[in-house]
Amino acid sequence: NPTKPGRPASNVPMTKLKPGEKPPQFVIFSFDGAGSHTRWQEFRAAAKPTDSRFVGFLSGIYLLTNQTRTKYVGPGHAPGKASIGFGGSKADVITLIKDLNHAVAAGDEIGTHYNGHFCSGSGHAGNSWSTADWNSELGQFMKFLTDYKKLNGWGDEVPDLKVTPKDIKGGRTPCLEGKLAAMAPAWKKYGMTYDSSLSLSGGISWPVKVRGIWEFQMPYVYSPGFKRSVMAMDYNMWVTFNGGKNQPGRAPELRQKVRKTYDYMYQQAYRGNRAPVLIANHFNSWNGNAFNPAAMDFMKATCGKPDTYCTTYQDVIAWMRLQDPAVLKALQAKKPVATGGS
Repeated sequence: NPTKPGRPASNVPMTKLKPGEKPPQFVIFSFDGAGSHTRWQEFRAAAKPTDSRFVGFLSGIYLLTNQTRTKYVGPGHAPGKASIGFGGSKADVITLIKDLNHAVAAGDEIGTHYNGHFCSGSGHAGNSWSTADWNSELGQFMKFLTDYKKLNGWGDEVPDLKVTPKDIKGGRTPCLEGKLAAMAPAWKKYGMTYDSSLSLSGGISWPVKVRGIWEFQMPYVYSPGFKRSVMAMDYNMWVTFNGGKNQPGRAPELRQKVRKTYDYMYQQAYRGNRAPVLIANHFNSWNGNAFNPAAMDFMKATCGKPDTYCTTYQDVIAWMRLQDPAVLKALQAKKPVATGGS
């Protein structure tokens, strides 16, 4: 809820558009996993001067220490098995809790990146999960938010997490996998209102409701840096660049291509349909930390530009709900942008 007590007021002007009036340009930065203390500090510092907000899609098992990993049982997997690491030591998990609490206090949003990160090739994975599997995964994610002290065997010496299940209104699935028909009932069961995992069409367009859930689709965009269309996500750009090989010496080259892509996405949306621009990243230091500096430089250069608001999914949804249905429908009908050309 954008107006949750203790959360700053939205940084988005909550005003109704007149028919034909240009909407604000929203930019939504989101980070899958959201477990790095260094990155939380860096991006919060980059966002603060313009009162910008961003989104951390938390991997729930980061709230379990390595010692308590068997408290997680991924659908179709043995207890304690996951395709990513767990939370580390008690001190590491406490640091994460403090980072999440600072994020909420600054107006950032926490969503879900689910738990075990089981993608194709890692046994029973997202694309083959049933609704029961997604219910299990989401149920465990919510339990980690509320019961992390008990699950880890801790007492009140550990801070309370200010993120509750009621705050989790959406997320992104690991590797963008999962079948909509299986996922949508689980989203509704857990009170989620949006998703940002599917690719419905090319280009950047206004979110639409799919099975009653706002879908902020992951767009394929033309990239002047790569000189071809790419999925607008850091990992996918890395694969496009060199097949996902670790070549840190080429980090400056990759950074430049990524930044060019972000600038193009923003310019096309700002001058065109004004649909929200999604900068979908991880906190990972892939390929010599090729991606975080590009996202951070873009954040500093773009957030605070005229009519531009770097904000959260929930605040964009609150703005869309405020609009006259006919006005919103006209925006949704606009042609996607960033598909190539000027």
